[in-house]
Amino acid sequence: MRCAVNVMLKRVYEPAAGTDGERILVDRLWPRGLAKAEAKIDLWLKDVAPSTELRRWFGHDPEKWAGFKKRYRAELKGSAALSELRALSRRGDITLLYASRDEEHNQAVALKQMLDPKT
Repeated sequence: MRCAVNVMLKRVYEPAAGTDGERILVDRLWPRGLAKAEAKIDLWLKDVAPSTELRRWFGHDPEKWAGFKKRYRAELKGSAALSELRALSRRGDITLLYASRDEEHNQAVALKQMLDPKT
């Protein structure tokens, strides 16, 4: 079992790199304007994304970031999707892909913190 989790973050619109490891889209909706053939996504894990209600409540408002992370963690508690993501991170390097323009306040950042609390 791997001890060190190497979880990277990247906007889905950025080009894929050989160092990405397994590329996992963590959005519930497919990114606008991105052809599936061009995305180079290994896995689309929709069920790990925040609920529509939580996503709308948050609206990428930095003032709500702490509340979003708390509510998101509660949503994912006991989730099979989060367990799958943890298992993938133990097997090798992964890159969590997201569409948000806000690179500091999005579900991929929150997920990385859940997978590797040292971040």
